[in-house]
Amino acid sequence: MTHLLAIDQGTSGTKAIVVDAAGAVIAVAEVALRPTYLPGGAVEQDPEALWASVVGAGRQAIARAGVPVAAVALANQGETVLAWDRHTGRPLTPAIVWQDRRAESVCAPLADSADAVARRTGLVLDPYFSAPKMAWLRTHLTRDGVVTTSDTWLVHRMCGAYVTDASTASRSLATALDSPRWDAELLDLFGLAGEELPEIVDCDQIVGHTDVFGPTIPVAGLIVDQQAALLAESCLEPGAAKCTYGTGAFLLAQLGPTPALSSSGLTTSVAWRLRDRTFYCADGQVYTAASAVRWAVDLGLVPAAEQLDAVAAASSDGVLCVPALAGLAAPWWDPGATATFTGMTLSSGRGELVRALLEGIAAQVAELADLVATDLGRPLTRLRVDGGLTRSAVLMQAQADLAQIPVDVYPSQHATALGAAACARMALAPALSLADAVGDWTPEHTYEPRWSPDTAADHLRRWRRAAQAALQDKEIHAP
Repeated sequence: MTHLLAIDQGTSGTKAIVVDAAGAVIAVAEVALRPTYLPGGAVEQDPEALWASVVGAGRQAIARAGVPVAAVALANQGETVLAWDRHTGRPLTPAIVWQDRRAESVCAPLADSADAVARRTGLVLDPYFSAPKMAWLRTHLTRDGVVTTSDTWLVHRMCGAYVTDASTASRSLATALDSPRWDAELLDLFGLAGEELPEIVDCDQIVGHTDVFGPTIPVAGLIVDQQAALLAESCLEPGAAKCTYGTGAFLLAQLGPTPALSSSGLTTSVAWRLRDRTFYCADGQVYTAASAVRWAVDLGLVPAAEQLDAVAAASSDGVLCVPALAGLAAPWWDPGATATFTGMTLSSGRGELVRALLEGIAAQVAELADLVATDLGRPLTRLRVDGGLTRSAVLMQAQADLAQIPVDVYPSQHATALGAAACARMALAPALSLADAVGDWTPEHTYEPRWSPDTAADHLRRWRRAAQAALQDKEIHAP
């Protein structure tokens, strides 16, 4: 039986799984990571820590499985970038994480080009994406080496290949939505003309071989993290949608083989390129989900993330939270937005604040679901969900209540890695269909809406007013 090693290299940690031919997980290993949050919107990671976590988690998973693996697949953070020496593999800068907002200084002067960029790329001109970060890095940190997303560096360390996959490249603002190549005009816009950028490959392509994890095996199955989860959760037909609750929350909806630009503030990007066919997805982002919970833990609002439901009150008692701790993404796209709690009284305690925080995350996702429905021309019928925060029944019930649709919890905490494994499975078996590579699954739990439509609509109206107050429209006066 063919076993695969699949690695999910994320912001908060690296997870490695070994799966069998049927997609069953037989071993798991995780190595925690903690980004460094600095003044001015900076979020960084140590590249060597990223690499050590990939190697360590991969080797541990194989050792625990006790079986040989036929290939290694990699899902990556997407918009995290660094500069490095291509000859030695040595990093020249910290990894600038996708949450980092310093590239706002790159985007602001290009505001007149925002509409043209959106039409060409499907994305919003925002420091979230990788090309502005690359430009900022070149201006402020180093002109040496190459500057790429983190996946390119990790794969190069594994096998010497200099590549990125089509889904990751589509998150850069440096490719046209309908082209699998770097766009010269976009690169010039960001001051990146002349950069030595990696080859863009399909998600089911064997790109090299590595002995980092033991005996030499192919490196195959490269895909960006959120699209990997979309694949694992069988969102194969237009309109199927999932939300991953990780460091941030990310709602993606399958669009099929024809790209369609959003009219409501979402982004459109490549879902995957498999069997020489490109599929697209609509994408909405919440910058802080588990990272907002970690913030609450650090402040002492809740002892640990595992105790969210125990601490959360039965009602927020009128308290609302906009957890914009790293700005607001779709549809506001305001990197300067700040977090707010409103509606507090002397009777408001930790329980009400924690409940409001969870409902604030759910409200943002509900807004994204409404925007997806607008773009699709029809409402979502249900939402598939995955990620660590799906363990919170309070959050999941709030999600069903506010979105007014059933919420199906994916039965594994490893959706992203399983999506990468499906890509590797297709690389090794050219005759295998996409549906067979992904397989079937049954929800671990389904949350049905308990709130009435009127109650949900009223809550969202009040929450939207609070969100408007969080936007960067505040006049700051020097003392």
